[in-house]
Amino acid sequence: MVTAEPKVWAFFYGSYMNHQVLREADVVLEQWDVARLPSFEVVIRPLANLVRSDRGSVYGIVGTVTHGELGRLYARAKDARGQAYLPEAVLTESRDGRFLPALCYVAHDMPPAPAELGYVNRIVAPAKAFGFPAWYIEHLERFRP
Repeated sequence: MVTAEPKVWAFFYGSYMNHQVLREADVVLEQWDVARLPSFEVVIRPLANLVRSDRGSVYGIVGTVTHGELGRLYARAKDARGQAYLPEAVLTESRDGRFLPALCYVAHDMPPAPAELGYVNRIVAPAKAFGFPAWYIEHLERFRP
């Protein structure tokens, strides 16, 4: 008997919270929700990444994916941009206050560089559509060249 690969929850905070970008990698989230990740801050230099912050919060989405899909997504980042992202276990909070453990991918050795306008726009557009706080959208927009 062949069983489907199990799904896990993952937190997406950069261009992978854009459903169109996910579809380009043949990933469709069956279940997803807007979420917040405390104790981190997002930076875009040149790709979205997380840094620990005792005052920060990152907004994004949590969704169900397989480990195979996650491997495919983050292999793209390594192949296209030469950047390795590694999984970490995090605790996200949904809009309705539910806590949800998830995998979150972070690059630990990303050399700083300016972001590309199109890349930042692929992050800002869904952030606005999902109704992220205005201060957070302004933070993302500051990474535009």
